[in-house]
Amino acid sequence: MAGLIAVSGGALSLAASAPAAQAAPPGAKDVTAVMFNWSFGSIARECTQRLGPAGYGYVQVSPPQEQIQGGQWWTAYQPVSYRIQSRLGNRDQFRNMVDTCRSAGVGVVVDAVINHMTAGSGTGTAGSRYTKYDYPDAPYSDWDFNDCRRPIGDDYGDRDNVQNCELLGLSDLNTGKDYVRGRIAKYLNDLLSLGVAGFRIDAVKHIPARDLADIKTRLTDPDAYWKQEAIFGAGEPILPDEYRGTGDVQEFRYGRDLKRVFENENLAFLKNFGAGWGYMPSGGSAVFVDNHDTERNGSTLSYKSGADYTLANVFMLAWPYGSPDVHSGYEFSDKEAGPPNNGRVDACYQDGWKCQHAWPEIESMVGFRNATRGQGVTDWWDNGGDAIAFGRGSRGFVALNHEGSSLTRTFQTSLAAGTYCDVQSGRAVTVNGSGRFTAMLDADTALALHTGARDCDGGGAPEPVDGVSFHVNASTRSHPWLAHAQRHLAQLSPARKGGFQRSSRRT
Repeated sequence: MAGLIAVSGGALSLAASAPAAQAAPPGAKDVTAVMFNWSFGSIARECTQRLGPAGYGYVQVSPPQEQIQGGQWWTAYQPVSYRIQSRLGNRDQFRNMVDTCRSAGVGVVVDAVINHMTAGSGTGTAGSRYTKYDYPDAPYSDWDFNDCRRPIGDDYGDRDNVQNCELLGLSDLNTGKDYVRGRIAKYLNDLLSLGVAGFRIDAVKHIPARDLADIKTRLTDPDAYWKQEAIFGAGEPILPDEYRGTGDVQEFRYGRDLKRVFENENLAFLKNFGAGWGYMPSGGSAVFVDNHDTERNGSTLSYKSGADYTLANVFMLAWPYGSPDVHSGYEFSDKEAGPPNNGRVDACYQDGWKCQHAWPEIESMVGFRNATRGQGVTDWWDNGGDAIAFGRGSRGFVALNHEGSSLTRTFQTSLAAGTYCDVQSGRAVTVNGSGRFTAMLDADTALALHTGARDCDGGGAPEPVDGVSFHVNASTRSHPWLAHAQRHLAQLSPARKGGFQRSSRRT
């Protein structure tokens, strides 16, 4: 999301029938860890130590270009030039991060801010002087911006207003001009020359779809991943579907509806979640439980939501709709606060860094996602309330108990007979010749079995520690990640330690 803080409007379109571009993440790994405001050096280390081994296919980095100075998070969304130098690092550090992550099997996706520049004047993070509508180091001058020099405001019902006026007072680039489109493409191509795998295009509903399509045709790598932020708003003239002809589109209704279901409704309603709820087709959709905007404006769950949040992420990674983003940010009380230590992460769970991508319950499901790719939903079961279970063909099975008490049940699966490792607890579960197993799940816990985790001694998930990890009542086996789980618990803040407690949404 672009701008100073969060934009509450939506993104809609008249071209709902536009064919979807084949921009979905390639290969068998479609999970992106969104490392919000992590420094380039910290991301490089995390790619090697955790993201690659866990099976993440991509890491999304915050806008890397020169930007306005300031302590707030949103300064990254006010570009001054396209030089790679921000508080997160310089060009050499960025290049090293891309090379390191690629060597670890993780592609780098850049959050690209191309709709606008700044709202004021000053000196950028690389020392460039600028005034609104004049950016010598971009270079852009007054004629490169749209003639509408007033804020969009709350009027998202007028297409011209949304796409030609100023988002939160930010100077709006005239992407209808060939020079502007060419300059944007030059920036993206520079990033491609450094080895990035693709882009998350910020604030696309403020850019005409035809302009974005033209920019993309100028890329040196036409197969680069292309994911677009287009916020759905009921009744608005610009629909997210309008941008499906260019690449993937973020489906904002997904996270909003998960919040409503996990907080106030029944998980049983999720049986046909996705296209069955009127969402865009799965193949061109990018989904998330939360992102840096929505965790701040409250439209989705967040790290503050306890078990609702953790279970929602487990469900997202188990459910075969869209390409999932796992948000990983930092604690905040001030919604405008920038990252601790200017983005340097010395260790997870310290200095306010939440590291959701590394939470054992979430991280363990990345392997589940990869192992079950291409398999539909089978063996659905629910209790009519907040306990559900479903399979992913013969490759996986997951159960979630979001009730206020424990659940004991014999589950029917399509798994082959044998012993599996429950990656949520790190304990062995035996499936019989009929595809059945019996387990007891405590309140607000999950269980997940897949063909890529047959032996708990060989990896899977940390053993539960003092109730922090989910667990299923099964025979205990020692687990190699126990030391990690103990460190995980020791590093948690008091608020994080309570993060898996039962939410108070029901009595």
